[in-house]
Amino acid sequence: MTGLSDIFNRPINYLRVSVTDRCNLRCSYCMPAQGIRLLSHDDILSYEEIATVARVAAEMGINKLRLTGGEPLVRARLADLVAMIAKIETIDDISLTTNGVLLQEYAPELKKAGLKRVNVSLDTLNPDKFQRITHYRNLDEVLQGIKAARDCGLEPVKINVVVMRGVNDDEILDFARLTIKDGWHVRFIELMPFATENPHEGHATRSRADLHPQFMPAKEIMERLHSLGKLESSDTMKGNGPARYYRFPKSTGTVGFITPVSEHFCIHCNRLRLTAEGKLRPCLLSDEEIDLRPALRQGAPSQKIRQLITEAIQTKPRNHHLAQETVAIKRRMSQVGG
Repeated sequence: MTGLSDIFNRPINYLRVSVTDRCNLRCSYCMPAQGIRLLSHDDILSYEEIATVARVAAEMGINKLRLTGGEPLVRARLADLVAMIAKIETIDDISLTTNGVLLQEYAPELKKAGLKRVNVSLDTLNPDKFQRITHYRNLDEVLQGIKAARDCGLEPVKINVVVMRGVNDDEILDFARLTIKDGWHVRFIELMPFATENPHEGHATRSRADLHPQFMPAKEIMERLHSLGKLESSDTMKGNGPARYYRFPKSTGTVGFITPVSEHFCIHCNRLRLTAEGKLRPCLLSDEEIDLRPALRQGAPSQKIRQLITEAIQTKPRNHHLAQETVAIKRRMSQVGG
């Protein structure tokens, strides 16, 4: 392992892999209710191709890998891919981001295959509101999925909550109480613009991100938590991302904050993203991509894949430009995996 860094000397050791652009929910800030034009099966990378990228990336210094979507659990036999990646000795952390709908069914076999932990996206604890946000009825399936993941040892299970003013900000305290009462690990995420053509009620904006009517900065979210007690800084949580963690006194759970808008964390960004059809993106909020699929389909030697990965890393920008009203326009959030 030689280690990787970009032209700004940021270490790069984390690869997020979107295994599908398909999803069984239609969350308003991620995908329009009518869905999107989906890739054909032949267009997406096979598990063997993904494993090849993971293996070459690991040889270069990547040691953390997260599977995303769309919704990764809608792709058949995902545990097979987990098992392939788990055989790569230098990858020491394999994680998954899911909406949790299918997690109860698949958690045990994913754990057995080598998955370490999961993040579950859940923006409300109210069944009616859950249906409005996701266009799906059964909130209980997600709650059962969270329980199943915890029961089989996919810990820590982190709950990702995108806070939207006037939509679910009235539940901030409800989520925070679960970190005290039930030991949940809740991460509050600022609403972030992504594609300018997204629905108005979602991650869309044609002005500065912090002027979006549903945007709420982490500072305000934190202020609302004061009624539950004083938050203490916590450095015990395992993870590869930018969250800052706290806990309430005597709480076994944690409260995290992810601030892509109010306090961007680009200076510490350590990740690359591989889309389902094989495009390597050095920045979530940039349309710059390097296409790995032709090389993979042509059976190119690993040195060629290394060259393309290096090229992607060298084009990684210093920071995103949300404050300048600039967002990625080619892809929706559901096509990259966050």
